[in-house]
Amino acid sequence: MLKAEMLRDPGTFDRLELTPAGAVNPVNGQCYPWEHGFYAFLNEADTEGSNKKYLEMYNKIARFYRLSNKAYFALKFGGERNYRRQFLSVLELRDGDRVLETSVGSADNFPYIDAKAEFYGLDISSGMLKQAVRNLRRWKLKAELFQGQAEHLPFQDKMFDCVYHVGGINYFSDPGRAVLEMIRVAKSGTRLMIADETEKLVKGTYVKVPVVKGYFEKGKDLPGILGLVPENMLEIEYREVCKGMMYCITFRKP
Repeated sequence: MLKAEMLRDPGTFDRLELTPAGAVNPVNGQCYPWEHGFYAFLNEADTEGSNKKYLEMYNKIARFYRLSNKAYFALKFGGERNYRRQFLSVLELRDGDRVLETSVGSADNFPYIDAKAEFYGLDISSGMLKQAVRNLRRWKLKAELFQGQAEHLPFQDKMFDCVYHVGGINYFSDPGRAVLEMIRVAKSGTRLMIADETEKLVKGTYVKVPVVKGYFEKGKDLPGILGLVPENMLEIEYREVCKGMMYCITFRKP
């Protein structure tokens, strides 16, 4: 699945080589290690701002994240499939496509994608990625996983047939740059999708949950992600799904 020519150093943009130890920059010798089942393009101690804040949160809740979500989806939407199909159904997929999810978390969307695709997932949280490795093994699914920041994707231009994001971009340090990175690594003609929580969900639920409420500020407005989509993108659409608790933005790269 993963080929060296797909990768680039997120800092220097040099091409990388794949070795048993990890992805290596032949120019400066930097090695991005492969351990715990994923490539680490991030030193967590180097994160700043919102990325650091929510990295800490997701590492903290990683072990019970999936279980709590399944219970919530069962109560609110009649099950996880009913919840996820409301935004995953907009993806345009064919067998053999390369599919990238940024903020892949514990890889919970992959089992609900029907196409026999090549899955790639990036997340900032090592705790969530470790859960993803366990889940994929249990589901008997294959995926290449990467730890990194969505504002600095470790991939060459135009590498993916499908690029999407579900949950997280509202609280990135630089959501605008993350949108541009998704566009950069998508092939021309690709339909991209971005979904995340609306203020209805954040202010109505998250600020009341004891474990995570300290990470969400009451009264703080969410960023206008739709306004971060470049005007030259095609077929830009915005809709609210999941009983108004999620927004779903789609657009096509020229």
